[in-house]
Order: sequence, then C-alpha cells, then structure tokens
Amino acid sequence: MKTIRFLITGVGGQGTILASDILAEVGLRLGYDAKKSDILGLAIRGGSVISHIIWGENVCAPMIDQGTADFYISFEWLEGLRRMAYTKPDTVVLANDWRIDPVAVSTGQAEYPAIATIQDIMKTQCKELHVIPATPMAVELGNAKVFNSIIMGRLSQLVGGDEDIWRSAIVDKLPQKVRELNVTAFNAGRALNA
Repeated sequence: MKTIRFLITGVGGQGTILASDILAEVGLRLGYDAKKSDILGLAIRGGSVISHIIWGENVCAPMIDQGTADFYISFEWLEGLRRMAYTKPDTVVLANDWRIDPVAVSTGQAEYPAIATIQDIMKTQCKELHVIPATPMAVELGNAKVFNSIIMGRLSQLVGGDEDIWRSAIVDKLPQKVRELNVTAFNAGRALNA
C-alpha cells in the first residue's frame, strides 16, 4: 500500500480543517491507516491554517516532512506560496484561484505578490499545477463556503478511489442542511478537467 501525503493550506474561516477531516475519513474508508494534524495561526479567523494528512499502511506520525507532499492543496494563493517547502518535483498542486489579502497587505504595510509569479513558482517546483476557480464556482452554486468540496471533487479524480466513498465522507462530516449542496459542489469538481 503506497503512502500518500497531503498538505492543505488556507486562511482561517475557509474550512481547511473540515477539508482535512474529510480527507482523513476518505483515507480510512478506502482502507488506509490515516492520520492528520492541523496547525492554526494566532488568529483563527483570517490567520494561516495548515493541515497535514497521511494515508498509508501503517502511519506512525500525523505530520509530513518538508519536501514530501504528494498532493498540495492551496485554498488561497499567498498561503500556497508560503508552504512550498513541503513540495517536491513530483508534487501535484491544486490551487483555488482566489486571493485574500492579509492584514499587512490591506493596511499597506506589504504588497501581495503577483499571482502569475506565484503560479510560475508552483509550476517550476512541482509536477503539475491545477488552477481551480472553486470560489467563483461555489458562489454560482449559491454558497461560497462549498468551494472546498469542489476542490475535493477534483482531488478525488487525481487520487482515485470509489467516488461514492468520497461523497459519503462529505455527507457524514457535514450538517444535514448543507449536505446536498456540498455533494453538488463535489460533483462539479469531478466534472472539471483543469
């Protein structure tokens, strides 16, 4: 059984931890041992959030080492750039095409790097970059918060495994009132050929 290492980066309030919970649950349901660890910045809402998820035959530690991510999921461009040390030449990157200005940028103390520059760095350092317009797609579906289910849909195509297992993990981790919309978002992500 191959070990698969995932890293998810985002900003507090984007559902990074929920996405890591779902990804760990998918791993368990696919027959892997799965471990995860979440690191939250000083300010939960708006601060950096990093989630490490490992699937394998026998996972002993919940965190991945730098330079070992097989799949790197970035919910926001700048956060994605900040953790590139976890990638390697054959890492597959899934990036939500979305920008959230940190306080230093919104107050004029720093500049946000050009998104084209961030993309060039990701393309140079990794095997593949899948840019996903997940937040705009989620807004079209009626709720911006379901963007991470769109990304999970695309990720499920790349990682493999029974798509119904992925859907059931999403359904079981979410409240009843948002399950149907998140499944719709997951299906929209699976339909992408980004």
